[in-house]
Amino acid sequence: MTSQVSSEAGEALVGEQRSAAPTAPRHGDEKEVRRLDRVIIRFAGDSGDGMQLTGDRFTSETASFGNDLSTLPNFPAEIRAPAGTLPGVSSFQLHFADHDILTPGDAPNVLVAMNPAALRANIGDVPRGGEVIVNTDEFAKRAMAKVGYDTSPLEDGSLDGYRVHPVPLTTLTIEALKDFGLSRK
Repeated sequence: MTSQVSSEAGEALVGEQRSAAPTAPRHGDEKEVRRLDRVIIRFAGDSGDGMQLTGDRFTSETASFGNDLSTLPNFPAEIRAPAGTLPGVSSFQLHFADHDILTPGDAPNVLVAMNPAALRANIGDVPRGGEVIVNTDEFAKRAMAKVGYDTSPLEDGSLDGYRVHPVPLTTLTIEALKDFGLSRK
């Protein structure tokens, strides 16, 4: 059994069933696949964004392939911290591999940042060259200003040392659920 991390949107694939062959490139784009013996992924966003639920679901899928794992849920210290602020960031870290895992890991290979506060609070833990998936829908001027970004870190070169994957996650989710008549919340 081998772990794979694809650079496209940082998707992590683990297990014999999925690692047998890389998936085909989409829309003619080449898809780089790197085989890793372990992966540490951290999902981060506002408390209430579902980071604990996302981490739990990702953990369940990872375990279903027979991988060993260790998790580290991280809740904000403040009760009802204002949305989009550093004290309100919640995260869930998962370390998984095809061999024994003893800790949830120190530095995530992959960071999924749902907003500017999540990026700011967690980017210092990601080693240079790490994968950073960013929900671009939440990077409005007001949200960036709340956490001290004068310019967008997605455009100012401050993330040049990372493999950044800008993804409009909110837009994609709303589009996927449009037939259900649900509100944005």
